[in-house]
Amino acid sequence: MTSTSTTDSAALDHLHALAGPEASFRDGQLEAIRDLVDDRARVLCVQRTGWGKSAVYFVATALLRAQGSGPTLIVSPLLALMRNQIAAAERLGVRARTINSTNVGEWREVQAALEADEVDLLLISPERLNHPRFRDEMLPLFARSIGLLVVDEAHCVSDWGHDFRPDYRRIRDMIARLPEGVAVLGTTATANDRVVDDVTEQLAAGDPRALRAYRGPLGRTSLRMEVCELPSQASRLAWLVQVLPTLEGSGIVYTLTKRDADVVAAFLNEHDIAAAAYSGDQPTEDRIAVEERLLRNELKAVVATSALGMGYDKADLRFVVHFQAPGSVIAYYQQVGRAGRGVDHADVVLLRGVEDRRIQDFFIEQAFPREEHVARVLQELEAPAGASVPELQSAVNLGRGRLDAMLKILEVEGAVRKDGTRWHRTGEPWHYDGERYAQVTALRRAEQAAMASFGADGRCLMRALQEELDDPAPEDCGRCAVCTEPRFELAPDEAVVASAARALRSRPLTLDAKKMAPDRETGAMKKMPPAVLIAEGRALARAGDGGWDPLVRADLQSGRVRDELVDALADLVRGWGVPLGWVAGVPARRGGPDGTDVVSDLALRVAIALGLPFAPAVQRADPQRPPQSRMRNAAQQADNVRGAFAVDAELPPGPCLLVDDARQSGWTLAMVGGQLRRRGAPEVYPLTLRTSF
Repeated sequence: MTSTSTTDSAALDHLHALAGPEASFRDGQLEAIRDLVDDRARVLCVQRTGWGKSAVYFVATALLRAQGSGPTLIVSPLLALMRNQIAAAERLGVRARTINSTNVGEWREVQAALEADEVDLLLISPERLNHPRFRDEMLPLFARSIGLLVVDEAHCVSDWGHDFRPDYRRIRDMIARLPEGVAVLGTTATANDRVVDDVTEQLAAGDPRALRAYRGPLGRTSLRMEVCELPSQASRLAWLVQVLPTLEGSGIVYTLTKRDADVVAAFLNEHDIAAAAYSGDQPTEDRIAVEERLLRNELKAVVATSALGMGYDKADLRFVVHFQAPGSVIAYYQQVGRAGRGVDHADVVLLRGVEDRRIQDFFIEQAFPREEHVARVLQELEAPAGASVPELQSAVNLGRGRLDAMLKILEVEGAVRKDGTRWHRTGEPWHYDGERYAQVTALRRAEQAAMASFGADGRCLMRALQEELDDPAPEDCGRCAVCTEPRFELAPDEAVVASAARALRSRPLTLDAKKMAPDRETGAMKKMPPAVLIAEGRALARAGDGGWDPLVRADLQSGRVRDELVDALADLVRGWGVPLGWVAGVPARRGGPDGTDVVSDLALRVAIALGLPFAPAVQRADPQRPPQSRMRNAAQQADNVRGAFAVDAELPPGPCLLVDDARQSGWTLAMVGGQLRRRGAPEVYPLTLRTSF
């Protein structure tokens, strides 16, 4: 029997163990397994969701281990993916373990099992590749004995991809150091030509042989797609309440933000539709619990951000609805791919919203750091002692998230290194690749435009997805709303829309009271004296919500707040129930069209509505300060407020209600409130029309 026939027979046996006795290989699966097992080749599989990419590396692992090869290392981006894969590996008799941020206590045990050759397959996140302990203690074990390296969701390697993760760039260096004869497999369902070319170059690093690619058609015959234009959040909430109960089975409703996931899930539950919110900000155990409830069909819908995307596998998921549109057709294809994997029919519906573009713009504009910010950070790191992140924030006007992302990119590219809590220059040559960043940003804008035209340009919806992904054989699906006719373009019930609008407007937001402030020299956070602390506050709306915020935004632009919003603020305060003696306002930076201070006018009218005295106790001492919205971190925000306001007048007796138009960072309210406390106010309660977070 030839090597190939032996591989084929054993591979089929393993496939039956994995997927059942009736299972057969799909086009390309067995060929990829042969490449990995017989030729120890480097392979890229670009195949639709549900094709069975994981079957390739599970079966290849079992065959390679039987031949005496070392264990497989899988670099995988999501914990949900890891959990599902470990369960699948166990069905095949493959001993799988994982090392990630949630099981640090098991690392020693896993290391001992690796040293004893008792692990067939290890799953790690790309971030582990730079963890000092993993890099120093465990990675050498694989460098000596690895049999197969798998890069799952390989589009993350490329910054041309929609879901680029800087730590994936470390994989290229790892591949270049692999011993001869180690097979490499990259898998993805969401890569167009440009991404495929970039990934191919990286996976082939250090190997003179050509990388072997298997690229199949991306059409999904089980999905029926439709696009519905429902600009307001209230109308979309009403649509969900009316339509979800009519859909078979359970599914996912995707939102662009955690806040919207919480709002949608709450509204569905209020209308007796079992739902749970899901986002990357939740504790791991909470996310696992939601995933398992959906698997058991205890929920009609999980309302999720993109955190529930790659790797979540529920074969009988019957629908995916997008409450808002993602920023690219590629990301959209990946998310709708969760549905219809093991059933003949699943409904996929995109509900466009008026806020989609604004949220997409935010993500695009935050992707790459500006050159002047990078230069300033590198300058600060030239000092022999380097700098901590708080110290960098004192010097550079960047938020913590953006600063962390910049440092990670610079670290991956070799410009900086981390030693404990401090960052240092490495001294290695490095240049700011502004041309590439501009090209990637332009690509993101083109993807955004393609998403905006999706469902509006007359193309079959599945064909549009295939063409954006450079599918070699796009074709009309014959099932979508364009190929047939719309099914879900209903006019939401006006009573339900009104209920949704009330719900969006009836959730006053809590403003946390700051208890720590950044030191002016080091940026380190220090406790504020109790004598200057303000109380927890309230906001009527959150920027971008579908309740009061459209009216708030329009009125702040016009220069006068309408009576309806003044009444809503007064009602909010009455429901709040805190003891108040008088009202003050934070003076606006500039007057409205008629010169009126919009915030002082608002505070006066709120005071009248509440029957409380108004006192113009706060004055602007330095009207030339830049808007607080331009400040990106606590050190910059606090410094921008210091000395900008003065409280010189005698204060009325009793606690103060401090009114402002918006909370951008919270430092204006905290520091103006602190001055009022120092002047004798026993308590200060902040109240704003809107909050940015």
